[in-house]
Amino acid sequence: MTNSMLLAMPAWAIWTIVLACVLAVIIVIICIVPINVWFRALASGAHVSMFRLIGMKMRKVDYKKLVNIYIVSQKAGLDIPIGELETHLMAGGDIEKVVDALIAAHSAKMDLTLEQAKAIDLAGRDVVEAVKTSVTPRVIKTGWIEAMAKNGIQVKAVAQVTIRARLDKQIGMADTETILARVGEGIVTAIGKANSHTEIMADPSIISKTILEDHLDRQTAYEIVSIDICDVDVGQNIGAKLKIEDAEAKKKISQAAAEERKAQAVALEQEMKAKTQEMKAIVLAAESKVHEAMATALKNGKFGVMDYYKLQNMVADTKMRNSIGGAKEEDKPSGRPSGPSRPSGDMF
Repeated sequence: MTNSMLLAMPAWAIWTIVLACVLAVIIVIICIVPINVWFRALASGAHVSMFRLIGMKMRKVDYKKLVNIYIVSQKAGLDIPIGELETHLMAGGDIEKVVDALIAAHSAKMDLTLEQAKAIDLAGRDVVEAVKTSVTPRVIKTGWIEAMAKNGIQVKAVAQVTIRARLDKQIGMADTETILARVGEGIVTAIGKANSHTEIMADPSIISKTILEDHLDRQTAYEIVSIDICDVDVGQNIGAKLKIEDAEAKKKISQAAAEERKAQAVALEQEMKAKTQEMKAIVLAAESKVHEAMATALKNGKFGVMDYYKLQNMVADTKMRNSIGGAKEEDKPSGRPSGPSRPSGDMF
């Protein structure tokens, strides 16, 4: 639209065009710029430029939360640039905890910088809890720790550990689980060094003194303020139990050895019985050969009938003598032919 055309237009038309442009600009600003957030920050004394708010909205940052936390930090007297908070929020950090921790440290006059707070938060630790534990020591408690004294009696103890957070050691250092594990190890060592369980029962501080000498808080994010044994109890007689179990094991071994010897003896007995039957078979075979030889001798005339009857009479006399003398059947002589006994008068 040229100047001549503008001059030719009536005044009301020109004003209409101007008002339309102004209205369009206002609508665009209302749609793009979060006026309510900008005005709340301005009224709170924590000014945030419209261009930064537009940039946050385009970067899809939770600008409402960010501005609210920025206002809180400014009201608490912290000089934190809003750009630092936005960067931490975009990195996945919790800006609310960071600001709360900085406010708590500022109130307690502790030396905690924004960079330290952000690093602790991004490391996965609770920065607010770290600051609180640094100001007010926290108490952690072990479970029942069992160990055996030198006299074989079991002793059980529970320790209460008071710790204080070290803000300069929160990154890359061990947590409370390591402290509890080391305390448990120290309790076992202290009880194991005691000559009797009565020493521990009489003075439980022996355990805590032994543990504190080992500097268990090294390479951890906490400082051990004190270790107190809050409960001690006597358990089983482990020494006697082990001896009983050892005796039972030896008993079972002896029983197994005795059963093995018994089985060997039974096997040997059966073997001897088999050998006896074998020898009897050999004797019977030999006796059969005697009868066969006698039959051959009778057939060839080398052994007479009268000689045979004399032999039978001798066998009968031997049996009679054995019966009179009470000899057992197995003691009788064997190997001689048996046959019907005849009176001695028949031979003549």
